[in-house]
Amino acid sequence: MTTITDIAPSQAASAAQPLHFHAKPAPQPATDAGTDAWRVEDVQALFDLPFSDLLHRAQTVHREHFDPAEVELATLLSVKTGGCPEDCGYCPQSVHFDTGLTAGKLMGVDAVREAAQRAKQAGATRFCMGAAWRAPKDRDVDAVAELVRTVKAEGLEACATLGMLSDGHAEILRDAGLDYYNHNLDSAPDFYGEIITTRDYQDRLDTLARVRGAGVKVCCGGIVGMGESRLQRAALVAQLANLAPDYPESVPINHLVKVQGTPLADQPDLDPLEFVRTIAVARITMPRARVRLSAGRQQMSEAVQALCFLAGANSIFYGEKLLTTGNPDVAADMGLLAKLGLRPRHVSAD
Repeated sequence: MTTITDIAPSQAASAAQPLHFHAKPAPQPATDAGTDAWRVEDVQALFDLPFSDLLHRAQTVHREHFDPAEVELATLLSVKTGGCPEDCGYCPQSVHFDTGLTAGKLMGVDAVREAAQRAKQAGATRFCMGAAWRAPKDRDVDAVAELVRTVKAEGLEACATLGMLSDGHAEILRDAGLDYYNHNLDSAPDFYGEIITTRDYQDRLDTLARVRGAGVKVCCGGIVGMGESRLQRAALVAQLANLAPDYPESVPINHLVKVQGTPLADQPDLDPLEFVRTIAVARITMPRARVRLSAGRQQMSEAVQALCFLAGANSIFYGEKLLTTGNPDVAADMGLLAKLGLRPRHVSAD
């Protein structure tokens, strides 16, 4: 801190002038994209900034790339629920855990069309479809491609999350009109094995490479509050920010939703301000991405959600069901946006 002591009379004039305090600049890469742009220690240094400094920097970056009053509304529909052979410790759809969830078949075209129409009427511009598969078969991808065409016909952006993709799958979905493919990294590489044992980190990276190679936009984020350290949260953000050839266009930041019957059901709560910090750091390290306030929002107070928007979140899931864990209802969401002076993003899908 700057201090002034024992000022001589000849210095009085200059001493009367306003003093300016300058915080130490936070670490930053030479560019905002590209492999190895962010070191883990530099991302952790962002997490460690004083809260007000971190939010100020995140909001500044946000305003450089987006209209700060605009929020994207996305609806996520589980089109095939339960029966997943993976053992992701947070997921109620795994066959390994008794959560009371009944597995279902893939929804038909008519049901998805009706859901897409409701989402559009409620103000959503992106419609995301999730299916609980480890990796879809060729016939599954063909069926989902038909659902993608159905969603696109309603004038919405289409996103899908189906698990690991094999060669050629991303191209089929692209040709059907898919705008985004979601495949989250979930955690930092060194924490991944604590949560999932039925696949490895490289499997996820391989699917993301297939999506990029097909020219489909990437939606990829992670989950916090699973027992990871701040350093491991920093490593997750660094991994996302350094994805080649560019970071994801859409970055969902999920807060663990604790579901009875899953291994993480009794995980201690993450400090809400730590979640806000994660949003802010994601905004700073991936300035052109839409940072989505995703799973776990139902458990957040309006004040915490407001801080997340201030920290640079500019997309939310709302309406329908957030896969199997629920979501704040549409009226409450629109009321909150109105309180904060925010407005939904309007866009026409190609």
